[in-house]
Amino acid sequence: MAIYEIALKNCAFFARHGVYSEEEVLGQRFFVDVRLTVDGGNSLENDDIDGTVDYGKAFIVIEKIITGERKFLIEALALEVGKALCEEFKMVLKAQVTVRKPNAPVQGVLDYVEVSLNWPQE
Repeated sequence: MAIYEIALKNCAFFARHGVYSEEEVLGQRFFVDVRLTVDGGNSLENDDIDGTVDYGKAFIVIEKIITGERKFLIEALALEVGKALCEEFKMVLKAQVTVRKPNAPVQGVLDYVEVSLNWPQE
């Protein structure tokens, strides 16, 4: 049995999340990092793709959520992504999801606001 991690880094999407109406009207880029802890069973020893996570499909799951229904909270986006990846890929033991919002409406200078969470919760 092999436990390993797959990481998707800096996935970029245009979406319209946020509390303020301007955020919905104008939209902005969001960036997502995902680290999946995977129980590969014997799939690595057998070079069997069916027992692993298809990271192309994982990207599509993330994209569908981030570009989908508007959320007020990036925390809610991160949670939905974590849950969806664990549901889609039964061999995923844990999903660590980070969502970055570079143009957060704050009075000040910053690179981005970032939220990270693990699913399932520990």
